[in-house]
Amino acid sequence: MRTPITNLFAPAINHAPTGEGTAGAQPVAEIVTFRLVDGTDPASFISAADGMAPFLRSTGAMITRTLSSDESGLWTDHITWTSLEAAKTAANEMFQRPEAQPVMSMIDHDSIDMRHAPIQLQQE
Repeated sequence: MRTPITNLFAPAINHAPTGEGTAGAQPVAEIVTFRLVDGTDPASFISAADGMAPFLRSTGAMITRTLSSDESGLWTDHITWTSLEAAKTAANEMFQRPEAQPVMSMIDHDSIDMRHAPIQLQQE
């Protein structure tokens, strides 16, 4: 039985390090790796993922986002947020958004790995 979408990232969101010893508003990388459900068209997934852009921008906390995949079919969604708290808030709000449903229906939920890490160096 699959985990309901609203609870999918809850353990990672609720137990992510809070950044003790940092300024509290340090930018954080959210790194999510996953595989698509068998038979999912990658172009359709990319289009659905792009449909999340208005919501992500509306948070005012997303700095950058990169979506990539390797030759083995492992996808990585890398989002830089203004803070860990902003990342957690956005993730919780995302599940209430109808535009998240197509994206989440294409992801193999058993393959998801989510983590957060404070940004130590960023170059453009």
